[in-house]
Amino acid sequence: MSRNSLTLHKEGTVNNGHVYCTHIKNTLQTIMKDMKIVVLDGYVAAGDDLSWDALAELGELTVYDRTGPDEVLSRCEGATAVITNKVVMSAEIIGLLPQLKYIGVLATGYNNVDIDAARKAGVTVCNVPSYSSESVAQLVFAHLLNIVNSVSRYADSVNDGEWASNRDFSYRLSPFNELSGMTMGVIGFGNIGSRVAEIAKAFGMKVISNSRRELPAWVERVSLDSLLEHSDVVSLNSALTPSTKGIINRENIAKMKRTAILINTSRGPLIDEEALAEALRAGRIAAAGVDVLCEEPPRNGSPLIGCPNCYVTPHIAWQSTQARRRLLDITASNLRSFIEGKPENIVA
Repeated sequence: MSRNSLTLHKEGTVNNGHVYCTHIKNTLQTIMKDMKIVVLDGYVAAGDDLSWDALAELGELTVYDRTGPDEVLSRCEGATAVITNKVVMSAEIIGLLPQLKYIGVLATGYNNVDIDAARKAGVTVCNVPSYSSESVAQLVFAHLLNIVNSVSRYADSVNDGEWASNRDFSYRLSPFNELSGMTMGVIGFGNIGSRVAEIAKAFGMKVISNSRRELPAWVERVSLDSLLEHSDVVSLNSALTPSTKGIINRENIAKMKRTAILINTSRGPLIDEEALAEALRAGRIAAAGVDVLCEEPPRNGSPLIGCPNCYVTPHIAWQSTQARRRLLDITASNLRSFIEGKPENIVA
């Protein structure tokens, strides 16, 4: 097989009007037998509860829980297909792997792969879109409801004995408001953003968006400035691009309500973390719930960790068991489709 092609010729015999593509079947079996598949960082996706069996059916499979930058080349040598979640496949690495024909990204985002280098080398790159929409949208509202209802604060209060020692059957640490009647501003109206909007609508919220995509009739299209000015809740569900990087900065935070809540389950660099931390400490906005940071894991710290009224979770929005199972299933399906000569979810 050449590096640039896995084309299968549709040959067979006709019998009673049916085409038996025995050549395709035999060729596919040969490719699968010879294919060496390497998963570079599989632990977070599969953990100890899910299986790589569907991928193992497609060739000789080696799964590494984690791979350091200095281990990538040696582990990928001789591989026909490499599956990566966050491990970087640079132009240098791709150029040193003459056997490589396929890179499967174990995620929706693929900024860890040098797409231009892959194209030049004739390496097909496929990602996994839409597998975690329900899971991510659910965490948006987990953060929002925790903030609005002060769930963690009340739980801590009870654990500290404040209810047991209280004179009344119920007490208020702070007032809270219903979501119904609030305005939700959705930045990024793809699969996840649209699901967030649907849930917000179910809560009785008004939904607005600055997206240029086609929007449902019940979503009002507004400018970014108007969205920031009028939203009680701003949900970031956008891809990270040059135009969205740092979209929540000092200038744009200044346009938001002082009572506004910011939720980010998308990408950390959408937010200027220093600017948000300053705003939270100064009471310039009410609160933030973030599942992503600029550096993950935050080995050098983050101004948002420990910041007042900021709730940080460790990039867990995509991690429901159902979403992870879909992720592994689609990853295997992508590779199988590539082997069959009809790749899906191609990004390069």
